[in-house]
Amino acid sequence: MDIDTRLLRYFLAVADAENLPRAAQRLHVAQPALATQIKQLEQQLGVELFIRSRAGWTLTAAGKVLAEQLPALLASWDRILRNTKSDSSRASRVLRLGCVNSAADSHIPEIIRVFHRLHPDWQVDLHQGGWTDPTAGLDEGDVDVALLRLPFPGQDQYHLRELFAEPRWIALPEDHPLADRHDIAFRELWDEPYVASPAETGWWRDYWMGLDSRPADTAIIGAIARNTDEWLRAIANGFGVSFTPASTSRTEYPGVVFRPVHGIGPTRVAVVWPDASEADPVVRYFIRCCSDIMGGQHGADGRRTS
Repeated sequence: MDIDTRLLRYFLAVADAENLPRAAQRLHVAQPALATQIKQLEQQLGVELFIRSRAGWTLTAAGKVLAEQLPALLASWDRILRNTKSDSSRASRVLRLGCVNSAADSHIPEIIRVFHRLHPDWQVDLHQGGWTDPTAGLDEGDVDVALLRLPFPGQDQYHLRELFAEPRWIALPEDHPLADRHDIAFRELWDEPYVASPAETGWWRDYWMGLDSRPADTAIIGAIARNTDEWLRAIANGFGVSFTPASTSRTEYPGVVFRPVHGIGPTRVAVVWPDASEADPVVRYFIRCCSDIMGGQHGADGRRTS
């Protein structure tokens, strides 16, 4: 019997949360889709895994057996997959670098130049993560190391070194009542509609609506955007506002302005890598290049963790 490992991971998330909405948020998928996937797994196995009730989802006896044995199996498979992909890239002398949009765009060319001084025969293959891929390929084992914005889903599974922090600014329609201000209080933005990423991105979306610093019931979504172009167009058309890193203010788009906000914490950038890359001297040197260039250039404002 062949079973998609994605179904098994969905099962474990629901088993751990004992609550479908909470599990769906962690997985960044819609609740109906998650329920359908669990039902599909039960049909393939021929057993009922959960007892559904208003109080939550409780494991059956069969479900408990599966939940006990799956973590070790999936961890072993993940290790095999990562090592296979990683060994293949090393054999080809390719360093696979993941990066989310704007996390380190201006620094990457210099980082690669410095990296090539010691490893001139290595190629750096850049994987750009989108709005629905905040780990830029790390979760799929498609990259050896990544430059990411914190927080991101599942970051506790990885090693990371924080490089610097930058303020969260607000993107506004140019005719918005607050657009003429040069400093906006976070509390003034609580009642605004927001242009947000899709629901399946879960708390990643919540963070960029400022819900890490205010009550969840204050969120109003004016539009959904799946990429940067859709996001800018929705703001320009007056569908909502949105938090963004301060560096995004260099972007020029008709009808959109960017303003500083006080009363909300910054976004942070880190270099992140999995266990499979921990002992790799080439990856370690690349990490050092990132620290020296990005941490050093941001001076006292840059924060690092080892």
